Amino acid sequence: MSEPLIESAIEQGGGGTDFGHMRTEGLDESHGVVLYVEGVSVSFDGFRALNNLSFSIDIGELRCVIGPNGAGKTTMMDVVTGRTRPDTGRVYFGQTMDLTRMSEAQIATAGIGRKFQKPTIFEHHSVFDNLELAMKANKSVRHTLFARLASEEGDRIAAMLDQVRLTTEADRLAGELSHGQKQWLEIGMLLMQEPRLLLLDEPVAGMSDEETERTAELFLSLAGRHSLVVVEHDMAFIGTIARKVTVLHEGSVLAEGPLDHVQNDPRVIEVYLGR
Repeated sequence: MSEPLIESAIEQGGGGTDFGHMRTEGLDESHGVVLYVEGVSVSFDGFRALNNLSFSIDIGELRCVIGPNGAGKTTMMDVVTGRTRPDTGRVYFGQTMDLTRMSEAQIATAGIGRKFQKPTIFEHHSVFDNLELAMKANKSVRHTLFARLASEEGDRIAAMLDQVRLTTEADRLAGELSHGQKQWLEIGMLLMQEPRLLLLDEPVAGMSDEETERTAELFLSLAGRHSLVVVEHDMAFIGTIARKVTVLHEGSVLAEGPLDHVQNDPRVIEVYLGR
């Protein structure tokens, strides 16, 4: 990828990965909640994708969101990240930041990262370069690509490579990685931007059993330092990482609580787990 193309990709983002600079210093987390979704409804051509949806995510929480196809999971993430505007309701990041009044770029810059199902990386650059490009730093693309890294920046990248288990792949072209490794790389790229909240859409789809197990370990290690919302259909994976589960159905919260609680809820069994 040529330098102008890289600069364009960074400025525009790439299918869900924003490379802007995070500004979370003013985020009010005094009540211990990082995300409020309050009475959100969204309709598409008469179909109500979200129906008075309300829930909240605590600071440092790892929340799993499940539900049948059409339950509103993707629409919920679209609303939180500014891709879809709600017909009614509000979404607050912290106590006061109303996401429904912000653009996608502003939301990403505020400290919300989203991981789509298909990894978005710079396949013709090394794993190391991908993390460097994503780094939170106020510098031009030319500086990023061609200047010497400050020692602390190099240390940050090395630490991230270790965290996402790609240290031995640092010099490898990103396009040569396995599917699971590409997913980890994009998660690492998001983490380089120091988000407060990560939305992860079916992160283990297509992964091997070993990759799925490693992804579970990664997510558990991130909880506490970041807030995570994981949307996933793989119930075995959910069982490994779940602390609290929200079940969506027809655009609303059907059940919420520990996994064993929602698994035994007759309503959940009827509309989702029993199918």
